[in-house]
Amino acid sequence: MAMSITHQIGALAGSSVVSEKSSNSAGEVTAAMNTTVLRKSPASALRCMVQRTDGVDGLSPPMSPCRSPVLGGKRPDLSVACQAFATEVETPTEVEENKEGGERRKERGVPVYVMMPLDSVTMGNTVKRRKAMNASLQALKNAGVEGIMMDVWWGLVERDSPGSYNWGGYAELLEMAKKHGLKVQAVMSFHQCGGNVGDSVTIPLPKWAVEEVQKDPDLAYTDQWGRRNYEYLSLGCDNLPVLKGRTPIQCYADFMRAFKDNFQHLLGDTIVEIQVGMGPAGELRYPSYPEQDGTWRFPGIGAFQCFDKYMLSSLKAAAEASGKPEWGSTGPTDAGSYNNWPEDTLFFRKEGGGWNSTYGEFFLSWYSQMLLDHGDRILTAATLTFNNTGVKISVKIAGIHWHYGHRSHAPELTAGYYNTRNRDGYLPIAQMLARHGAIFNFTCIEMRNHEQPQDALCAPEKLVRQVALATHKAQVPLAGENALPRYDEFAHEQILKASSFIGDGDSEETAMCAFTYLRMNPQLFEADNWRRFVAFVKKMKEGKNPDKCREQIEREAEHFVHITQPLVQEAAVSLMH
Repeated sequence: MAMSITHQIGALAGSSVVSEKSSNSAGEVTAAMNTTVLRKSPASALRCMVQRTDGVDGLSPPMSPCRSPVLGGKRPDLSVACQAFATEVETPTEVEENKEGGERRKERGVPVYVMMPLDSVTMGNTVKRRKAMNASLQALKNAGVEGIMMDVWWGLVERDSPGSYNWGGYAELLEMAKKHGLKVQAVMSFHQCGGNVGDSVTIPLPKWAVEEVQKDPDLAYTDQWGRRNYEYLSLGCDNLPVLKGRTPIQCYADFMRAFKDNFQHLLGDTIVEIQVGMGPAGELRYPSYPEQDGTWRFPGIGAFQCFDKYMLSSLKAAAEASGKPEWGSTGPTDAGSYNNWPEDTLFFRKEGGGWNSTYGEFFLSWYSQMLLDHGDRILTAATLTFNNTGVKISVKIAGIHWHYGHRSHAPELTAGYYNTRNRDGYLPIAQMLARHGAIFNFTCIEMRNHEQPQDALCAPEKLVRQVALATHKAQVPLAGENALPRYDEFAHEQILKASSFIGDGDSEETAMCAFTYLRMNPQLFEADNWRRFVAFVKKMKEGKNPDKCREQIEREAEHFVHITQPLVQEAAVSLMH
């Protein structure tokens, strides 16, 4: 049955808005819980660093984003998409003279990408709502957006049989992006969609891979109670031929090579970045805080995921090599459960906790090193595949900011990040990425300390600063994402502030290499949200432009929104009939 364009855009973006997220950390549900406890605070200066904030602010009164009706009650998301479709807006560039005396363009600031809906490509391998997608992509381009990020699902492309790839919907979507002049960050999504915060659709792993897991459940991550997690294959079997004669690493490598061969003509021009999925939600981590079936709730500490037979085999070998074979039979059994807090457990408590013992150091070193080795293996395959194609490689790291103020940093430890009061867990990750020339992509950039529950010792701003310092020290490019959809100016200001990092001492200021905005959906296209978004994109692209004050940038954005209104009504009427 034919659907109106109004329904098309709604269906395109999915029904879930507040919690819509795939390639992000489930723990970042904090933002969803606390988006309604924002307060109006003084606007931060654009030229600013990520500050150290040891003090604690109280929780804030609620505020909701405005939803201004457009076109006499018709869908405002359509109106603004059409509005942007109607008129081009120039994006700022700076002209420099090169050594040969010619001119070259130099972009200022941080380029902004926008994540596509999770189900932009349907289970039938077609683009969902082509007409609405075209209007929306044109809107993003006209707003000054650099490009889009799209999940390329393993479970869709290689769904039916090993080595048989169907790129149909992705070929069409990539051509759309090229037509509109948008660059693409393509995510090699080797995880299941469904079960994490914001997963509004379900896309399982390939059927033939699921069949192998059903035969051998130890291919799935397992906790101490025997609960299996089917979001992503256990890294314990990375190098074992358990998938119809291939290893998981070989499957990932073959998938990336097939992508490269099929889209060679777009690499380096339209496709400018490959983000390599390495775990649940596409992040390099263990599935330590799964939301599916209510297993985990924020701000629980999560649980270690090392109890499948392949992980335990590695643990046993490591214990024997260290001269402590008694440490190799199991992981910690006194670390509580998913929804405990650190002080509820013997292992994570601040005084005399097992995490700070000789055994704790052994186990946590092994557990985190297994994750680093997993990342290293996949990056080796990715860099070999995309070498000399002109694309950058990136890896997403979860922003686990709850209980960050506790000495043990328990939720980070269960996720595989060996970060405590006494140890920097992000520098080893940054150094591993540096060896491959990869980008460190980090989430929770939009969060502020005072927006989070203070009893859970949340400190996203301090966490972002620690990561920025680690990437600066390792000389790794840093990119960012917001954890959950945010359309308010306070989140935008926080992103602007965090997008430029000033190192300690005499270190140079370092800007993020890119920022990816979560996500394209109907709420983004509502009139007031769109107005704020257009201004945000312009501020990010301008960066620290001494020639323009922020008021001028805001006026330019407002002018763009205002002058297109008459054309919007005409475009909307024509699209709806």
